[in-house]
Amino acid sequence: MTDARPLLVVTDENTLDEILRLAAAVGCAPEVVPDVVAARDRWARAPLVLVDEAALEAVGGLPRRSRVLLITRAAPGGDLWQRAFAAGIGQVVPLPEGEAVLAGALADLAEGPGSPGGCVIGVIGARGGAGASVLAAAIGLVAGDDALLLDCDPLGAGIDLMLGAESSDGARWSGLHLDGGRISMTTLDEALPGHRHRDGRLTFLSSDGEGPDAEAVGSVVDAGRRAGRVVVCDLSRHPSAATEAAVRRADLLVVVVPAELRACVSAQRLVRRLAPRSDCLRLVVRGPAPGGLNPQETAEKIGIPLLASMASERHLDRALECGNFLLRRRGPLAMAARTVLAAARPIAVEAAA
Repeated sequence: MTDARPLLVVTDENTLDEILRLAAAVGCAPEVVPDVVAARDRWARAPLVLVDEAALEAVGGLPRRSRVLLITRAAPGGDLWQRAFAAGIGQVVPLPEGEAVLAGALADLAEGPGSPGGCVIGVIGARGGAGASVLAAAIGLVAGDDALLLDCDPLGAGIDLMLGAESSDGARWSGLHLDGGRISMTTLDEALPGHRHRDGRLTFLSSDGEGPDAEAVGSVVDAGRRAGRVVVCDLSRHPSAATEAAVRRADLLVVVVPAELRACVSAQRLVRRLAPRSDCLRLVVRGPAPGGLNPQETAEKIGIPLLASMASERHLDRALECGNFLLRRRGPLAMAARTVLAAARPIAVEAAA
């Protein structure tokens, strides 16, 4: 809608180019006018107005309003602050230092108010081959179009390969150049590949041998949450800045452990490392149990609450090997995925309250 577009009264070409670049990065389409006279019709209705120093004096002749930003090419001095205050402008944003502030303001318009329902689920295996990536993908498939599946394990084979979507067009982590700034989910949806399945389209971001950095993970996870998405992060069990960025943002952290004694010992060590987030740690136990260890005993040995257990699923390994990940609606994996999803949403709502 036209009224949702910011109004730009900017004549300096370099400043205008910078603003338009940031607007494009967050999926915002501003309206540009050449001077204050041309801005009169939109002045009161625009949700945000950006002006440069050349327009500053003329702005003083228009009705006072909130949400007007003065964009400068250098840090403002005392004289500029006085002129801005006289014109009714309460915020000055210098470029490039204030890029994050400006990008955030533009992204708020592009995305609208934060959507309810967003949550972040981290899934991490107690040992290699525990089944964390499979469960993460299953949660994404169960969540349907609301999901954003992130492969945050640079040592993994790639979540796109598991989905049978390695040939899908779209960016992988190495193709995204994010420095921790704000990005809109609309922009990500256009850039990222999607996996079509019977319940919708799963948007995913896979590793291609080069894992993400912490800033990129933070930007993408935050974008998904703001857009009301279920963000599912397949995490490496090896410490990294990227994993820490996802762990800090998680509403629910799921540790997947096979019902084996050695896996329990590995899980204990992992849980000690994740102790700062012990409030959101839950356990999913995967069978079979060669030594007869039951799920509740496994949870007691590891020391975190049991969320779900799942028996082995016939033919699943063969299907994954063939790139044919079809989730059986009533199978143990799908049921565990629904349990995780049902647990994460109330936790996210409580955290946001």
